[in-house]
Amino acid sequence: MRQTKLGSTEKLLRAAIDLISERGYHGVTTQEIASCAGLSEKTLFRHFGSKQKLLEAALERFQYAEEMRVLFSEQIVWELEVDLLTISKKYHEIMNRDRKLILIALKDEVHIPGFKERRLQHPRQLLTFLTDYFITMREREQVACTNPTMQAFTFMMAQYGAFINDLKSGYNYPGISLDQFIQENVKIFVNSLSLSKTN
Repeated sequence: MRQTKLGSTEKLLRAAIDLISERGYHGVTTQEIASCAGLSEKTLFRHFGSKQKLLEAALERFQYAEEMRVLFSEQIVWELEVDLLTISKKYHEIMNRDRKLILIALKDEVHIPGFKERRLQHPRQLLTFLTDYFITMREREQVACTNPTMQAFTFMMAQYGAFINDLKSGYNYPGISLDQFIQENVKIFVNSLSLSKTN
């Protein structure tokens, strides 16, 4: 009985994510979501109570702060180029995995009171992780980091911008791949934070 309930919940969440990401919150009815999931509208209301509650449950799946916390705790080797490549690749892996949820958040978070603030907890947490990383690297005398928070923010926003560029418009710049961007962006940061720049 419990497995059936979880199966129905999963189907409804997937259907909601697919439909709302394509057509927007107001462009989809609960009946359409239920039908797409192969379930009745009554089942949707039994599990979630309303379309808003269903959307909240779907968007709560986009929580990357914990994954990034684990990365900073377990995968950092305190070599700037290696670490920034690891951070960048993980960030884009998560963002691309959850791209439909991000589309929904960008378009429809206004319909959920308090959701924007909850969503912003994740990039703010990542900013904290990156800032602490740059501070520690400076203390280890491995980087010339004059403003760790701003440098962390600049690095993070470059990654976010690269992701958003491709989110809605598709392949905007032929001949420039995401991997090329990551490699070049990291190289620029490594060069700019090199201790030799201060000598």
